[in-house]
Amino acid sequence: MVRADSSEPVTEVTTTAPVATRRTYAGLFLVALVTLMYEVLLTRIFSVTMWYHFAFVAISIAMFGTSVGALLIQLRPQSFPLALGRRQLARLSLLFPITLVLSFLTQLSIPFRVHPSLVAIYAIIFTYAVIAVPFVVGGMCVCLALTRFPSRIGPLYAADLAGAAAGCVLLPLLLEITDGPTAAIAIAAIAALGAWSFAQDANDGALKRAAAVLLVALALCATGHTILVWRQFPILRILYVKAGFEARPLYERWNSYSRIRVDGDPNRPEKPYAWGQSTAYQETPVRQLHMDIDVAAGTVMTRYTGAPEELDHLKYDVTNVAYYLRPNPRALIVGAGGGRDVLAALAFGARSVVAVELNRDILQTVNGRFGDFTGHLDRDPRVRFVNDEARSFIARERAHYDLMQVSLIDTWAATAAGAFVLSENALYTVEAWTTFVRHLAPDGLLSVSRWYFRERPGEVYRLASLASTALERTGIARPRSHVIVIRNVRPDEAAGGPDGIGTLLLSRRPFTDVELRTVEDVARRLRYEIVLSPVFAADRTFERIANGGALDEFFRSFPINIAPPTDDSPFFFQLLRLGDVFRPQLLRQGKSTHNMEAVLVLALLLIGVSIMAAIAIALPLAGARRLRGDAQLVTLLVYFGAIGLGFMLIETSQMQRLIVVLGHPTYGLVVVLFSLLLSSGIGSLLTERIPEAALARAAWSRLGMLVAVLGIFGAVTPPVGRAVESAVTPVRIAASVLLLFPPGILMGAAFPLGMRIAARYPVALTPWLWGVNTATSVAASALGVAIAISHSISAAFWTGLACYVVAFVGYLTAASRLSR
Repeated sequence: MVRADSSEPVTEVTTTAPVATRRTYAGLFLVALVTLMYEVLLTRIFSVTMWYHFAFVAISIAMFGTSVGALLIQLRPQSFPLALGRRQLARLSLLFPITLVLSFLTQLSIPFRVHPSLVAIYAIIFTYAVIAVPFVVGGMCVCLALTRFPSRIGPLYAADLAGAAAGCVLLPLLLEITDGPTAAIAIAAIAALGAWSFAQDANDGALKRAAAVLLVALALCATGHTILVWRQFPILRILYVKAGFEARPLYERWNSYSRIRVDGDPNRPEKPYAWGQSTAYQETPVRQLHMDIDVAAGTVMTRYTGAPEELDHLKYDVTNVAYYLRPNPRALIVGAGGGRDVLAALAFGARSVVAVELNRDILQTVNGRFGDFTGHLDRDPRVRFVNDEARSFIARERAHYDLMQVSLIDTWAATAAGAFVLSENALYTVEAWTTFVRHLAPDGLLSVSRWYFRERPGEVYRLASLASTALERTGIARPRSHVIVIRNVRPDEAAGGPDGIGTLLLSRRPFTDVELRTVEDVARRLRYEIVLSPVFAADRTFERIANGGALDEFFRSFPINIAPPTDDSPFFFQLLRLGDVFRPQLLRQGKSTHNMEAVLVLALLLIGVSIMAAIAIALPLAGARRLRGDAQLVTLLVYFGAIGLGFMLIETSQMQRLIVVLGHPTYGLVVVLFSLLLSSGIGSLLTERIPEAALARAAWSRLGMLVAVLGIFGAVTPPVGRAVESAVTPVRIAASVLLLFPPGILMGAAFPLGMRIAARYPVALTPWLWGVNTATSVAASALGVAIAISHSISAAFWTGLACYVVAFVGYLTAASRLSR
């Protein structure tokens, strides 16, 4: 029997545990699959409804719900007797899809507004609490499944990891079929299937019928609504986005890393898209449609019938100033978007245009759905559209280009790979720019445009840092003679946005006197301002950066981080160092505070999840007085906390690193998560072969080997990434999988081995230890990003390895003490 004391949330175990069946494994597999799918889907949903840093907070708090579920079981053991384990699993798993749907509908109905008022703060807290509810229920399901069948912990944990691995593959496929809100209903239907499997395992007729009815109802709703989505008339849609209330669009399309939305009147001329437009332009209305990606990143599709006058306005945009120096070029456009840069190249008489676009659905929208409006640019013999990641495409190209243009390529959205993991960052690193420079023609130009802020143009400073460093890496001793920066700052921009646009021109050879006079003439005629050239500097910061040389001390002393990003720290848009959160004056930078605030939010999140993790560890201990000071218990808590931290630090660091290598957020998500989770599941399954008498030796054969393999992995991953940079995507994916599988197999052994050692403890600890493991994993997701931003991806990885060293020592200690 199980002796329970209501004042003591830790129970002594003296009974024989039930045996898991195939239906148990199937139910756990489906619950884990749904949990991962819904977590990633919420990242996608929050990219639309929240700013990305708040999305990161929301996901972290939601996932902390799994720890809360485990703690509820540990703190209320009398409510979860062993004899009722199967039936309680069936009931909780039936509650899982119900809470998922209700939670999802509730959070969609709450406008998310960041405002210094009590109502706004309450709405944010309420939103976060509502989001966490289904994760609490799902966490209870997983915890019960893993702790009520201790003799099969290895296969059960393998089923849990395999389900999560399948979920990260299935969600991108689901979002190719339907939209985000409908995907939530479809995921709930899968959860109902898991409930039916657990009900079958419990042999409860009423629960089986309820689960079957719920499954059919949710499946029919998902199928029917998908048909409405295909017809562009969904009735379940997002109404409140980060920009306010959102009306029904002309067209909407979802995938695993973006939501594309088109609106506007195709028959009504309007003022041209004007962020970079010269005030010298006598504005003639043009017909255009607006396309946004996750609300915050926007572009336009311009009506084009082939008439040259339709493109005149593009000759007055500062993003296109490079064409005055390189007329009729062989051009490469990074980020085709709505086709505006392609039209600009044609307006200046480009001989050929290669337009590279990461997002396949953008190309389909521009050239397919709205092809008649945009003039079917894909049919122009001068134009070639390429669906690929620009950096790897350029690295593979043998051709050299007269002009490469990168205009305002960014997103402040949370990709499916994580809110602080942005695919475009791979374009803004020293290694990427070195590749770009080497693929320019001898007199080629690289043109890069970014938002410009009067108070402190941090992003354009960073562009200059990248240019100077990349030029020096290619053997150019005096980078300043190769760089020009021009800005177009408009006096009438609305408060809260950028003041204008700055364009950096990098030439592979020094600019000539004739070219400098041309730039001055164009700037004078179009009312632009030159802030840096080989002979002039309006800003001492630009001048110091462009002169090159030893800049490390200058970058360290500068108020914000304008050092050139590298592949090991590719966070171009994060201009604050983590320590700068203690300098609040840097958060008040006028219109450029948005990304500044993101670092503050990350720091607060790190503090918050650390406190929650500490509570998850301390709360059960507070109610179990007889365990306080128990050295064996402390060793187990340290062990499970260390493997939780270590696994997530390794996972997040490799996701950040391999997104740079693979160049695509979905590839980063699927390859890293699927490879690590599946290989870890295999490793967990293999622990079943280890007899009880050999558990102590397993520390050396599994955990010792894990530490050694992770050390080798950390050393070889960066050079392998550089070696496959120019390879085709399947080769880069294969190399990534081969790298991830060996450490993944060994990482998967750590949890079941620890649980088997913990089973020797005289009282039941397994729900608590599972909760500690998940809580520290959530904390590590924030810690990993903080370390990567403030130091490097490598630093986050080596911190994860250090956690596994601690776990190795902890396992040896626990195994020795509990075997006496």
